[in-house]
Amino acid sequence: MFLKKISTAMVLSLAATASYAGGHGCAIDARVSIVGNEFPAIQTVGAAAQECTGAEVKTNLTADHQTINVPGMTGTPAEYTSAIVANSSIVALINEDVIRPLDDLVAKHGEGLKKNQLITIDGKVMAVAFMANAQHLVYRADVLEKAGVEAPTTYEEMLAAAEKIRSMGLMENPVGGAYKAGWNLAQEFNNMYIGHGGEFFEPGTATVSINNEAGVATLEMMKALSEYMNPDYLTHDSNATNAEYRAGNVALMNMWGSRAATMTDADGVSDEVKAGFAIAGPMTVGGGSTPATTLWWDGWTVAKNISDEEAEATFIALTHAVRPEILNEETSTQAVWLIDGYEPTPAATGVFAAANSSSVPYPMLPFQGLLHTALGAELSDFMQGKESAEQALADAEAAYTAAAKEKGFLQ
Repeated sequence: MFLKKISTAMVLSLAATASYAGGHGCAIDARVSIVGNEFPAIQTVGAAAQECTGAEVKTNLTADHQTINVPGMTGTPAEYTSAIVANSSIVALINEDVIRPLDDLVAKHGEGLKKNQLITIDGKVMAVAFMANAQHLVYRADVLEKAGVEAPTTYEEMLAAAEKIRSMGLMENPVGGAYKAGWNLAQEFNNMYIGHGGEFFEPGTATVSINNEAGVATLEMMKALSEYMNPDYLTHDSNATNAEYRAGNVALMNMWGSRAATMTDADGVSDEVKAGFAIAGPMTVGGGSTPATTLWWDGWTVAKNISDEEAEATFIALTHAVRPEILNEETSTQAVWLIDGYEPTPAATGVFAAANSSSVPYPMLPFQGLLHTALGAELSDFMQGKESAEQALADAEAAYTAAAKEKGFLQ
């Protein structure tokens, strides 16, 4: 089945109108076990769910969430009663049939939920969104000022700025990026490929189509950027890239809004780095008008292979976890919250810029995850200079095609 894409208008509507149910108290009578990513906004949601009394609420918030959520929800009963997901990672849960429709629970406990918060797939509510996200430019305004350059609006301008910064001796490796081999590297390819106007599949089919001019241009730009990164960039996920910025080693980077909001809120960050911190919208590439980024939502699901009592307790706990009362001076900067009472902070500038431009959502296709995995496994050889861009793309297409045939998406 093809899953509906979330439109830019929907993201904007979410940010403007969302309102959540949930009172000041939360009582449950069955276990709740949540798996999800580890960035601050999700940590806030997890902690709020643990306020519920009457039964234990456990959380496992880890960067490895995408490798453990499906196995952890496959057994009977499932280890996890909920997975916090995004519009990419929900696809794997649906493909493996490990999450349940939420329509009955919405009817019973979701009286405050707005329609646009309800992630509906094939007519059934499968998740509840609580935040919007996108990758965009984060930079050191003070370093760019010393170099005499403006904040880049294109990746070509980023390269020129990086060269100027290096040549002036301001920084040796001024560009940061979550280019860790695997999921992160594939996501950077996705962003850049979309910016080049690329289409991942032949129209209306699951037949991959990335070994083309846009695909080669994408890899060439990624390789060019890597020349200004830490030599160990293929080991750098968002956490490591943030650490490079906080240490004062990076002046330009494409980073998640959910990370950028708390970029300088860590022990040991110098006053210079804090003062120079700046956020801008996503960049374009190759003369295109579509930003080289993707729009995302994050939300929660409820496992299928658990009792109805556990499902109800999970829905109640997580609805409580995203109530307006969680917003305060600290948490409001952690995300573009889709919660009643949220007022955009300066930290939300990049995400709103992405939503207000022609940025596109990450494709919610049942086979997109297979391509993402194939890209993450096959592109590092090109990045290390071991093979050509065309060969790396051919390898990714072959790996995807084999996986898609095994899953029945291709004959």
